[in-house]
Amino acid sequence: MKYKKPTINRVDFSMMSKYGSPLKTQSVRTNIAGVPVEELAKKYGTPLFVFSQQEIEEKFHRLKDAFTSRYPHVAFGWSYKTNYLNAICNIYHKLGSCAEVVSEFEYQKARALGVEGKDIIFNGPFKPKEALRVAVREGAKIHIDHFFEINDLEEIAEEMNREIPVAIRVNMDTGIHPQWSRFGFNYETGEAYEAIRRIHAGGLLRLTGLHSHIGTFMLDAEAYRMETIKLIQLKNQVEKEFGYDIRYIDIGGGFASKSRLKGVYQAPEVIVPTPDDYAQAITEAIYSYNESEKLPLLYLETGRHLIDEAGYLITGVQASKRFPDGKKGYILDAGVNLLYTGTWYNFTIELDRHHEGINEPSMLNGPLCMNIDIISEHIMLPPLERGSLLTISPVGAYNYTQSMQFIRYRPPVVLLDDKGEAHLIKEADDLETVNFKERLPEYLDLSK
Repeated sequence: MKYKKPTINRVDFSMMSKYGSPLKTQSVRTNIAGVPVEELAKKYGTPLFVFSQQEIEEKFHRLKDAFTSRYPHVAFGWSYKTNYLNAICNIYHKLGSCAEVVSEFEYQKARALGVEGKDIIFNGPFKPKEALRVAVREGAKIHIDHFFEINDLEEIAEEMNREIPVAIRVNMDTGIHPQWSRFGFNYETGEAYEAIRRIHAGGLLRLTGLHSHIGTFMLDAEAYRMETIKLIQLKNQVEKEFGYDIRYIDIGGGFASKSRLKGVYQAPEVIVPTPDDYAQAITEAIYSYNESEKLPLLYLETGRHLIDEAGYLITGVQASKRFPDGKKGYILDAGVNLLYTGTWYNFTIELDRHHEGINEPSMLNGPLCMNIDIISEHIMLPPLERGSLLTISPVGAYNYTQSMQFIRYRPPVVLLDDKGEAHLIKEADDLETVNFKERLPEYLDLSK
């Protein structure tokens, strides 16, 4: 037998539970959607982002069924900022989602994928005037964020000699703190009403929708009930006073995934509302408060809830060391450069197989030359050899789009289709990728 240096670890009985001691338990994941983790790592290398199309579609249909079984007019807008990989976006578009974008970059990405302007919802606090011109020309749904955008759109309406249909974004108090008051017009102060009055007085824009996005990772379905009530009440008021036909309300996104929030000790299965919880709160509010004969179209801009649990990151152990306090440390080839959401969530970390040996307190560090590059500060792990694989999840939402080209190249991304076949949907970046747009002044060229 191979000699292993003995260690002495303090047994912390406060960590005991009805499931036994963490010194003996190991979390193991041998495959993703039926494809062996070891096979994926061998073919594509590590680190490697992996997405399961089957899990994406199952989650989408569960949420869609929860709403459509309660309400006749429901539409989904895929949130590009959550994950704008082309293959991922097109899965949602094939499932019937339009595109929800928050910048001209995302707008252009959607158009390049073949999404028509009429099927794009254009949100965000910064929309350059030229981007607004394109959106107006192509018939996108523009959600106004501030009074300056009203002015810009009125000037564009005069230039084009046409009336422009628009919606406004409304922020409000739904009992959630901190309140997301940065975006749009406030409901309680009457600012949202004043914005609508200003639009009506200008005579160049026509209000057709109301939008709100009350926060992210929302654990209280009742907050959506309050949001919907206020949007419907505003709809009733402006339809009566200004004669507008409000065709849709957009309640934004923010539905929680099964991620584990730091500082929250209950399991996600306990605290995260179900799709039915969200759907019941929202649709009940519409039925109860809508005063017109016609029900508005209901838009959902759900991102995290739909994609997070379908995303995984496979990483390999590159080295190990013993810290001065006795804790075991492992250096992985994936770090905070790829796992931006690690600031808020405790990831599930699983081994590719059962390892011999007793678990001990360990730390997982990434490859960056920065002290903050910590994936997990305290995790019970058995002795891991160099080359051991770990799967980190859920990482489908925001991690790839917010990953940094810093110290290490961005890794490849693989999609596992519903038949279990792997498709490379994004090649790893390399020096050519990084240098592609750089320009070197001739006087600094060392070859001359």
